[in-house]
Amino acid sequence: MTDVGDAEALIFERMQPLPSRRVALADAAGGILRESVRAERDQPPFDRVTMDGIAIASRDWNDGVRSFEVVGLQAAGAPPLTLSAPGQCVEIMTGAMLPTGADAVIPVERITREADRAQVEASLEVTARQFIHPRGSDGQAGAPLLEPGTILNPPEVAILASAGCAEVEIDAAPRVAVISTGDELVEPGRPVAAHQIRSSNDWAIAAALERHCRASVTRILLKDEREVMLERIRALHDENDVLVLSGGVSMGRFDLVPGVLEQLGVELVFHKIEQRPGRPMWFGMSRDAKPVFALPGNPVSTLVCLYRYVLPAIELALGRAAPEPEIVRLAEEVRFAPDLAYFLPVTLRASPDGAALAAPRPTNTSGDFLSLAETTGFVELPRGQNVYPQDLAVRLFRW
Repeated sequence: MTDVGDAEALIFERMQPLPSRRVALADAAGGILRESVRAERDQPPFDRVTMDGIAIASRDWNDGVRSFEVVGLQAAGAPPLTLSAPGQCVEIMTGAMLPTGADAVIPVERITREADRAQVEASLEVTARQFIHPRGSDGQAGAPLLEPGTILNPPEVAILASAGCAEVEIDAAPRVAVISTGDELVEPGRPVAAHQIRSSNDWAIAAALERHCRASVTRILLKDEREVMLERIRALHDENDVLVLSGGVSMGRFDLVPGVLEQLGVELVFHKIEQRPGRPMWFGMSRDAKPVFALPGNPVSTLVCLYRYVLPAIELALGRAAPEPEIVRLAEEVRFAPDLAYFLPVTLRASPDGAALAAPRPTNTSGDFLSLAETTGFVELPRGQNVYPQDLAVRLFRW
């Protein structure tokens, strides 16, 4: 069996970059940036006024001028006016470009306006460059703004717009085939016999892929028939970037998936991981470097393996920067005897001092997916010990 950390490393080192696409800025939100973005010009691109009021030359104030002649009005978006003589000012709006000859702004609240004159409180302190956001103080032209792997949330979309990016290179939606195997599986909406069960793993996998990877998912059920599996999986492999299978990977007579995949030329990288649930997971690479994940059929095992290995691997291939692990603390002591890593479902709650605590929500079996309702995710308890004390720092994987 393969160690959890080794399994992750073996997967990650084999993942190849998935395709990218160029999209309009309007379609970029939520994507993963696949190019470097640099500042089109200084930010802000001019000395920008930060208060409504009047723009003056500070030397006039230092010379004792307190009543200024208003020579114009300048709004945001207008070209700059000019102070052409001592004692002049320009009525100015927040966001406007600083007028030529001005180097200070006096807020409107400190001014009394009479016709074309502005009287300023005599006791006010005025300094050069006050209420001015200097050109280039946020960033210089040509400076790096965003790097490949950045998720384009609303702030990043705003940065792209400020840099003049009408189009941007982002990840293309990965094409993923999700295949559940088993004669017992029946789709929702179809009649189900007493000896059958509803197919749910494929729905959960597809939902996670669409949510976390924006994947284009083809979902299919296959009977435990070798020739049918060979034909359908071969076709799905050719049409997709990634294959994710659920079921048929253990040691039973009808666990046909490993043999079928190897018959299709998929090279085995590992089979079985030192963990519970999800020990029978199988991973391989096809001849044309497409990853193939075959997950155990028990629903909890499927979800644990999906979130621990499959989703992070696809996100890596999409170019997403690796997130910092989320660390929480156990709300209570946990005991686990087998010498395996333990993936324990939990619900987060806050301690009295606001720390994130993971309250265990163990399932009855690896098929007990009903117990996962309203859980936050699962924590990884490393192998090598059988008592995990309260307040132990552990890594959380959110659904």
